[in-house]
Amino acid sequence: MWKIDTTYREEFQSTFERLYDKMAVLKQSRPLPSIALSKIKEQLSIEWTYNSNSIEGNTLTLRETQMVLQEGITVKGKSLREHFEAKNHEKAINYLFSIVKDDYELRCIDILSIHGLILNLIEEDFAGRIRNGGVRITGANFIPPNANKVSDLLDELIDYVNTNPLDLNDIELATIFHHKLVWIHPFFDGNGRTVRLVMNLLLMRKGFPPAIILNTDRKKYYEALNLANNGNYQKLMLLMCQALERTLNIYLSSLPDNDYDFQEISSIVNEPGSFYGQEYISLLARQGKIDAHKEGRNWYTTKKAIQDYIDNRQRKRNIY
Repeated sequence: MWKIDTTYREEFQSTFERLYDKMAVLKQSRPLPSIALSKIKEQLSIEWTYNSNSIEGNTLTLRETQMVLQEGITVKGKSLREHFEAKNHEKAINYLFSIVKDDYELRCIDILSIHGLILNLIEEDFAGRIRNGGVRITGANFIPPNANKVSDLLDELIDYVNTNPLDLNDIELATIFHHKLVWIHPFFDGNGRTVRLVMNLLLMRKGFPPAIILNTDRKKYYEALNLANNGNYQKLMLLMCQALERTLNIYLSSLPDNDYDFQEISSIVNEPGSFYGQEYISLLARQGKIDAHKEGRNWYTTKKAIQDYIDNRQRKRNIY
């Protein structure tokens, strides 16, 4: 069951190297200024809560999510469940930060605890409990395994993550775990939010910031999971890398004397002397071939990232 097709690796090698280089810079810069760190953590927690809940159908906007979490305001026209989902997700994030450490090993009790927080005051009978019946997922191209197999499959997955028999890097391991836990679908409700939280626990224990799947990528995200069900991890790996690159860039841009100047691609290509057009640079960004990240529906990159790509292509031409 845990046989993994790793043919994607060659395609992502340069991307993995770039992300690890960024993490190394971030580690070397620690401890970060406390005020800046606190603001970024607060901002990302709100974004993480908004996007993860929104993917699952919660209709609170980003601003409304912020109001619920920071100001305790009840938003008119929104359900009590949606308010609980926001507050519960924030508590689950805080739980992640309370247990994460360098030598952390994944435990079933932590997955159940996170799920319990997610469904607290919403589905009390199911919160923190593995399902005991069958489920079907609308729009998915598979049927989750029989309930009688779920507990053993979950234990197998946890052991796989902790032993890492294929010596996957941290990004690969978190991505594979993400897909496999979705496939097992261990709970009646709250699977998606729990999966994305635990996936980030695996990244955060290695020094990465959380990778936030954006709601604007919801369709792409579900398509990537369906492809992974057929053994194709390229799209899910790309989505994960792009989400991680975004939060790494947010942290790195906050460093004193940083030279990261991220701008909308449209702004860069409209400057005099721009070598490529917007459509081509945007394609490179979507394919993960340049250092770029997404904010809403817009892509951001730097002039240096584009120049590095041009220089690298020129070197390859000279070699061949």
